[in-house]
Amino acid sequence: MIRDLHEKLINKEISAVQLAEEYFARIEEKDKNVFAFLTLTKELAMAQARAVDAKIAAGEEIGILEGIPGAIKDNLCVAGVRATAASKILDNYIAPYDATVIKNLQEAGAIILGKTNMDEFAMGSSTEHSAYGPTKNPADTERVPGGSSGGSAAAVAASEAVWALGTDTGGSIRQPVSFCGVVGLKPTYGRVSRYGAIAMASSLDQIGPITKTVEDAAIILSTISGEDKMDGTSAQSPAKDYTKYLTGEVVGLKIGIVKEYLAGLNDQGRESIEKVIEIYKKLGAEMVEIELPYAKYALPVYYIIMPCEVSSNLARFDGIKYGMRAEDHKDTVLDVVPEDRTLIETYLDSRKYGLGAEVKKRIMLGTYALSSGYYDAYYLRAQKVRTLIKKDFEKAFETVDLILTPTTPSPAFKIGEKTEDPLEMYLADVFTITANIVGVPAISVPGPKVDNLPFGFQLMGKWFDEENLLRAAHAYETSFK
Repeated sequence: MIRDLHEKLINKEISAVQLAEEYFARIEEKDKNVFAFLTLTKELAMAQARAVDAKIAAGEEIGILEGIPGAIKDNLCVAGVRATAASKILDNYIAPYDATVIKNLQEAGAIILGKTNMDEFAMGSSTEHSAYGPTKNPADTERVPGGSSGGSAAAVAASEAVWALGTDTGGSIRQPVSFCGVVGLKPTYGRVSRYGAIAMASSLDQIGPITKTVEDAAIILSTISGEDKMDGTSAQSPAKDYTKYLTGEVVGLKIGIVKEYLAGLNDQGRESIEKVIEIYKKLGAEMVEIELPYAKYALPVYYIIMPCEVSSNLARFDGIKYGMRAEDHKDTVLDVVPEDRTLIETYLDSRKYGLGAEVKKRIMLGTYALSSGYYDAYYLRAQKVRTLIKKDFEKAFETVDLILTPTTPSPAFKIGEKTEDPLEMYLADVFTITANIVGVPAISVPGPKVDNLPFGFQLMGKWFDEENLLRAAHAYETSFK
């Protein structure tokens, strides 16, 4: 899709300004039903589009992303634009600088249409935990789009943006793209700079693309990846053009199947994944049964490590240096601030009114697990099991090149269906969190539908082997063309 629009721009079939205007018109028409966007950046987008048109008019060559409109998850900083992370505590926060990924995209000439809705501080699997209201799934507006990058996935699925950026801490790119029927990639931890992303869990967070095709995901990854001195966890990995690896060829590629992962699906879900397996066999890939014995502990490990890191990262939002004070919130009773109010009361009131219930719950869980007497029993033990899970993957990748799993246990559930049962909600991440725990790259691609709803499958690759991951995903996608 990006390549087609690029050809239209260079052939002057459409201008960058016309293209941006077309997408803003779609947003105006569709977003009242979907609510993918929190903030539109029309002035910025039109200035970017005019600059691209000026280059074309002057006969200058333009890059593949120049003039192509996209959307940004609202926990990524764009200079001069509101960055709320879908939380009331950041309702009035204007980012003073660009995240590295935004800087890279702007240097590539991409157009930024706006900032997308999400679960507050990226904590959730449905985008129902946004302080501004839920996003709806374009495939069925009675259903959730997934989360936490639900706004970005919905924007691409509804054709309100050509591409979008999301963040993935335990499946927050891959789960919503599975629910919405689009493509989403979580790169290897360290492949893409996290500088300028509002942190949730720093050892798990990763920024990645959401697109309609695997080729488009490869184009965005080529632009946003690379070493960054502003991010201490950035890996020494040179930038490269990932589209060069999309050969459509998977003959001899070994793909691992974890039998236990298929056992938890309903009949239609299992049939969907089995059809995907058959297609890969026809394409010449070798399917190999593997075991990941410690992977069953991934969910409890994740839900100890993640809240601990959340507790640490969100301590800064106290109404003093970061975030709104309690008296700034319209829904508080603090119209008159007591003269004798202490600093600690300011902190407590600001967090009480500024943070949502899911965020508070995870902060409390993490604070408890890190507290004196419990650190060894919870956090330290979880990190040890994390190492065992990583060893499972190292052993598996000695015999296979990729691992294939469902992305989610089921298609999108209805809005409100799981909000009363957090455990049910957390189980939506059961297939995706292992990639974050061990740091490997993973991609979700639309597979055969289940109950007439989008349903994705996931491929996980070796560390820093996005090339084979994208090649295999692209081969499946193009097998239908």
